[in-house]
Amino acid sequence: MENVDLTLLHPLLEKFSPEGRTALLPALHEVQDLYGYVPEQAAVEISKSLQVPLADIHGVLEFYSLLYNAPVAKTVVHVCTDPVCAMAGADSLFKVMNRKLELHELEGEDAPAITLEKAPCLGLCEHAPALMVRDKPVAPASPSTWEDIVTGKTYHANPIIAGDISVLTAGCQRGKPSKLADYLKVDGYSALQKALQISPEAVIAEVKASGLVGRGGAAFPTGLKWEGAAGAAGSPKYLVCNADEAEPGTFKDRIMMETMPHRVLEGIIIAAYAIGAPKGYMYIRGEYTIPYRTMSQAIEEARQAGYLGENILGSSFTFDLELRRGAGAYICGEETALFESIEGKRGFPRAKPPFPTTSGLFGKPTVINNVETLCNVPIILNGGAANYRKIGTEKSPGPKLFCMSGDVKRPGLYEVPFGVTFRHLLEDLAGGVRSGKQMRAALFGGAAGAFAAEEDLDVRLTFEDLRSAGLPLGSGVITVFDETRNMLDICLRLARFFAEESCGKCYPCQIGTQRQYEILQRVVRGDPLRDDFQRLQDLGQTMTDASLCGLGQTASLAISSAMRLWPELFQPKLWY
Repeated sequence: MENVDLTLLHPLLEKFSPEGRTALLPALHEVQDLYGYVPEQAAVEISKSLQVPLADIHGVLEFYSLLYNAPVAKTVVHVCTDPVCAMAGADSLFKVMNRKLELHELEGEDAPAITLEKAPCLGLCEHAPALMVRDKPVAPASPSTWEDIVTGKTYHANPIIAGDISVLTAGCQRGKPSKLADYLKVDGYSALQKALQISPEAVIAEVKASGLVGRGGAAFPTGLKWEGAAGAAGSPKYLVCNADEAEPGTFKDRIMMETMPHRVLEGIIIAAYAIGAPKGYMYIRGEYTIPYRTMSQAIEEARQAGYLGENILGSSFTFDLELRRGAGAYICGEETALFESIEGKRGFPRAKPPFPTTSGLFGKPTVINNVETLCNVPIILNGGAANYRKIGTEKSPGPKLFCMSGDVKRPGLYEVPFGVTFRHLLEDLAGGVRSGKQMRAALFGGAAGAFAAEEDLDVRLTFEDLRSAGLPLGSGVITVFDETRNMLDICLRLARFFAEESCGKCYPCQIGTQRQYEILQRVVRGDPLRDDFQRLQDLGQTMTDASLCGLGQTASLAISSAMRLWPELFQPKLWY
């Protein structure tokens, strides 16, 4: 066992000790910041302080990809190799970086203290290819600049924020977060003041009347969810904001947190008031270090100004919010896995029922909404449900944020009313397919989505129209592929993503994602077995029907849609 200096550890643990197990993930993050990894001796001390079995601590350490239980280099570089970054040259970038490190060793020079790792989507898709260097985002990156990057010259390009309307993105400032004073200039927190002047039941009624549904992918009616938790037995109730945005191709919640943190906060506080929650948690994915810092600063500003804490704005309502940082696990975007993570456990999903509105975080009634959903709430309270419904369509009311990336001229975040066509979003707003090429396909909904073809260009972007076209809206991610792209390679990368991100709790997903990846490897090599096409179909159906949570249930959807569009790619022509 390596000897480490524990003198700095004990004051740190004194801060977390009263919280017990739920403080495990924050404690592990701070210990890793202190030592560069979590030494065994530190794990033993954490076990004693938090009263958590040492075996459970090791289980958590091994579960999350951003936590290390062995020494790593001072500089850890994560290179995103998911589809969008791969199309932008991430594989070549990784090879160049790796080769230069090898040359340093061959030439007997002091090699840079760098640990180089491939990573799933880093949520910087509009600036591909993307890196994360010492927990800092770098995008776009190139082989010619990487040496500057790892020596400290990190940067993060400003996002493109555009569209037909500016409702959710009103006041967004590219490149810097809005401070409290900026937000107050655009009627910030006026919706909270209105909410506190009416009953929680009236707030819920207004949200129900607006027709708002969840923007994270499941599209469950928001007001109905709030009503269920508000009326459930048990206390305290909890409000949780899901900011673990890890779906490949998605970055809208990141941009909202980076540019309009107080709009996110206002939605959280109103939701907490509506359900009667005195405490809330905001769970931000581990790779999102800039949003984490931005939200931390906004929370402190709000607390100092009386928007958080006891007797908010002179009312009888008391609410406070705690930030939690994830540690690299796609599965924690699933609501019950996220609860487990906050509770200091591995992010395994729970069987449902019971549902979170009756038995969620710490077994208490809980509402969990994602960032975009909560950003709609101040808009609804300020303008009223009737005005909100004037945006979009009757069955899909309101504004929607879309993440456009891949082979488009202007990748970025676009706000539109529900009901515009995909063609309008692609050609008029995002500038069309880059380099004058034709679109071959577009992936709707990220890795858990489905491919659209050219004949889908005129489909309207609503829940009902996309459903009729066999396409998911998902969280609003659209990745475009031009006519030159190897769609088999894209499918292989999607399969690898799910095989690596499956938590392993249920066999249909654990085994199914591995077999799916293995079959696609054979297909890409050009030596599939005669029945592999049918095997892929059977695996997909089994995972969809039998998996415990949404990860396994959607792990085959994109690949299945590709098989329907391009069956000839998946089996030799002589088998037809």
